[in-house]
Parts: sequence; structure tokens; C-alpha cells
Amino acid sequence: MRTRIITAGVLCLMLGGAVACQPAVDAKPPATSTPASAPTEAPPASTPETPATSAPAKEEKATVPNFVGMGLQSAQDAAQELGFYGLDSHDALGRGRMQAFDRNWKVCNQNVPAGTPASTATVLDFGAVKLEETCPAKEGQAPSTAEGKMPDFTGKSVKAARAALDSGTSITVTDATADSRMVLMESNWQVCGQTPSPGAELKGQPVEFMAVKFSEDCP
Repeated sequence: MRTRIITAGVLCLMLGGAVACQPAVDAKPPATSTPASAPTEAPPASTPETPATSAPAKEEKATVPNFVGMGLQSAQDAAQELGFYGLDSHDALGRGRMQAFDRNWKVCNQNVPAGTPASTATVLDFGAVKLEETCPAKEGQAPSTAEGKMPDFTGKSVKAARAALDSGTSITVTDATADSRMVLMESNWQVCGQTPSPGAELKGQPVEFMAVKFSEDCP
């Protein structure tokens, strides 16, 4: 009986010692919460800059000189020196010729009278003839078909006559002399006869012109 008590005591002592000697499990440190970062404040919306409004350009003016009698090229150069860059020219004889070489032409009239104060944006138009030609006393009016009647084209250039008619008109041009020459440069040919006759009602019918060169007389 004593032996059991001793054995039990020894066993208890052994068990108790084992429990007493077992190291305690370290407690985990409390989790430290990371403070939430403060919300980043959005930058203020940029206000669009109002574009600076420039003052309107001041209108430039100049006095228009007398260009009549000047060579067409010289007149154009003088006009540009004054600030006039809108320049035009036309055949003062009404033949519809182009001023291909301005130095070969002279000014007969101008659309803005000399001495007029005008904006430099004004278009100056010069009526001109070739150097060897005489300026007309008055420019003739271009033929018109506004009333639906055939104008009298006698003495007008074939080019001017063609321009006066509707663009869809069928036109035949024949040499009025017996030479049967081809009419190539229509601004150099003048009308001697026409069909339909002047005053006839235009109904889209074909038109025929008989013509000679301006240096020639109509037969």
C-alpha cells in the first residue's frame, strides 16, 4: 500500500514537474492598425483663361492718284506703294483681250476718280489699251440679252459677243472674206453679220457670226 502511495506521489511529482516546466506560449502582440491615410484633396479646377480681345484693326485710307496716261505696270506699282493691293484691269475697247504683258498696255480710265480718299481695301480697276492704240472717248456698254432679244453685235469682238450669249448657245463663226480662215483668237475678230438678226427673240436657236479681223473692213 505504501509502495503504491510512493509510486503515485513520484508519478504526480513527475507529471506536475513536467507541466510546471513547460514554457508558456508567448501571446501574440496586438495587431496595430495602420491609420488610414487622409484623403488627398483634389486640386481646384483650373479656370480657363479668357483670351485677350485685340482691338479691331484700324482701316487704312489713302488718296487715289490720277493713273490715266501711265503704263499699266507703272500704275499698278504706284498703287501698291500706297497700299492698294486689290488691282484689276480690262480692255477699254471692249474686245475682251487679256492684259498678259502689263508693260504693253496704258491706262485710259480708272473706276475710282483721282483725288478720292479711299480704303486701301478698295479694288482699283483700270481700263487699258495697247500702247499703239488710242483710248476711246467713252467705253461702250457690253451687249446684253436681258430682254430676251438678240443684240446688234456689229463691230463688237467675237469674244464679247460669245460672252453676252447664254453659255449653252450653239455658235458658229465664219470668216466673212473669201479666204475661209479659221477664227482662232476671237478677241482679234469683229462681227460683220449675224443670224438671228438684231432684235429677234432668243429661243435657244443656234447663232452664226460672220467676222473679219479688226485691221480689216467688213465686206
